[in-house]
Amino acid sequence: MTSLGGISKDTSAVSPDGATADGEFATFKAFAAKAERAVALAAEIPGAVLVIAEVAILFSGVAFRYVLHQPLLWSDELAGILFLWMSMLGAAVAQHRGGHMRLTVVVGLAPERWRQRIETFSSLTVILFLGLMLYPAWEHARAETAVFTPALGLPDIWKAAAIFVGCILMLTIALLQLVQRARLRDIALSLALLAMCGLALWLLEPQLYAMGNWSLLVFFGIGVSVLTFAGAPIAISFGLAAVTYFLFATATPISIAAICMDEGMSGFLLLSIPLFVLLGLMIEATGLAAALAGVLAKLVAHFRGGMSYVLIAAMYLVSGISGSKAANMAAIAPVLLPEMQRRGKKPGELIGLLSASAAMGETIPPSIVLITVGSVTGVSISALFTGGMLPAVVGAFGLFAIAWFRSRSEKVDNVRRASLREIAKALVWALPPLLLLVVVRMAVVTGMTTATEVSTIGVLYTIVVSIVFYRSFRLDRMWPMLCETLSLSGAIMIILGTASAMAWALTQAEFSHQLAAAMEAMPGGKVGFMVLSIVVFAILGSILEGIPAIVVFAPLLFPIAKALGIAPVHYGIVMVLSMSLGLFTPPLGIGFYQACAIGRVSPEKAVRAIWVYMLAILLAVAIVAAAPWLTDPKF
Repeated sequence: MTSLGGISKDTSAVSPDGATADGEFATFKAFAAKAERAVALAAEIPGAVLVIAEVAILFSGVAFRYVLHQPLLWSDELAGILFLWMSMLGAAVAQHRGGHMRLTVVVGLAPERWRQRIETFSSLTVILFLGLMLYPAWEHARAETAVFTPALGLPDIWKAAAIFVGCILMLTIALLQLVQRARLRDIALSLALLAMCGLALWLLEPQLYAMGNWSLLVFFGIGVSVLTFAGAPIAISFGLAAVTYFLFATATPISIAAICMDEGMSGFLLLSIPLFVLLGLMIEATGLAAALAGVLAKLVAHFRGGMSYVLIAAMYLVSGISGSKAANMAAIAPVLLPEMQRRGKKPGELIGLLSASAAMGETIPPSIVLITVGSVTGVSISALFTGGMLPAVVGAFGLFAIAWFRSRSEKVDNVRRASLREIAKALVWALPPLLLLVVVRMAVVTGMTTATEVSTIGVLYTIVVSIVFYRSFRLDRMWPMLCETLSLSGAIMIILGTASAMAWALTQAEFSHQLAAAMEAMPGGKVGFMVLSIVVFAILGSILEGIPAIVVFAPLLFPIAKALGIAPVHYGIVMVLSMSLGLFTPPLGIGFYQACAIGRVSPEKAVRAIWVYMLAILLAVAIVAAAPWLTDPKF
């Protein structure tokens, strides 16, 4: 009821058509939000159950193989089937949570109005890719009905159907999100732009055929770059580029994209990724990471720069239990950063050290990135794990030196030195995670068990220790951890799937042979090749993140490195360190922004302080590249 010059007018009874339309649209948005949550739950609940099932099945296989000496022939096969379902359900959950890896820095620089338009455009690219994938995924699933698994005798459609179902769930969630967040005008503009691009590709199809391998530049150079910088998820950038390449530049049926996704997400070695993610979340939630940091603090916290040393050493140790850099930072930062701030450390300085420590830890076993390298190149994961330990030590000593130099004026007069009794008590309290660290490291480095098996053992060990020793296991925290594991694993695995399609396209076009010829012709021999690789992978790490860059480029470059006389393990470690350098370097590095979010510090405060720490990592990369023996220790 409003008053107009003493005359009352009931505007609630008679509303303009626009207001009525706005109200109806708001109701429709609310319905879309509820529907999105319902679809997400339909993926979360079975996905979380599958995470638990994977742990149970894999542990049963370990128990029967090593304890009862009666291997279960079907356990790995069943785990592989469920793993693909878990990955696709996780990708749907990641779509709901906004968990897919993407580059948002460039979009963030645009004015607010244009930012909304670009976000709408990137959302429509997700919908376009998923829509294009429905028929190929269905055809792939149907084709697998004639194939049966060797141990269980199940039709392979039980596994292949996961891609089709996952695409439907992701597409439904993406459409519902578009309804809630985008304006009709922005949707119309984005649809018109996509239609123009499609029309241009259709009209230029003969020319694209005639271009030969130069068409790779159009789709995988320009196309992927535009989509990535526009904020589209990296997985979608790769997938859409591959599908449109198949459609407009080759005679290859796009069903090959679904086949490549299936193969790229089905390696048994990849089963360890969600388990190490879960393990990292669990050691943070149950206090094991805090116990490790606590004993280190008792030993050196009273020195100048002591807490910086604790942070570096704690990241090194925790990286030896969890393979996820995000989980490592989340486990250590809340424990140490508040105390470091109380000692006068600037927030930006803390993020710089946290980022550099995470970059240093990328080669520490059981690194998920190293597991991916071994999976796509065939290099022994045990050898990669062994070869990654000393390079990380080199990086750690560089960070120690900078921490010492920048802490010379730190006041520690009011910091009490811990007594021997306190140190002994903290050491006893930290024995369970130290034992877990030894078990994980020895098992994966010596090859006694696979990375998948040791990750399963680590998860169950952490549950038992947190119940019996720490009494910190809370059932109410299990659901968030399972959902986070599901989401992060799905985001990683769908990148592996779509990157496999892109890598297949590059391989079939014989791009690798042309690249090898160009590399061999460049001056400097293997030294020039190594320097160029460091630069290229640092750039790729800042733009694409580590895993997608590995899946696409490692199979292309490893044969060249081997032909030039560079040991595969040495090249793999240098490659991972270079990518970690780019990953945590602003302004594009995704890892840098993850560290800022975990430390709750604005990037503007951290960007100035990080450079000196990343310089230490760059020097470590150079030392490791020049000293191959660091990646081949004789122990």
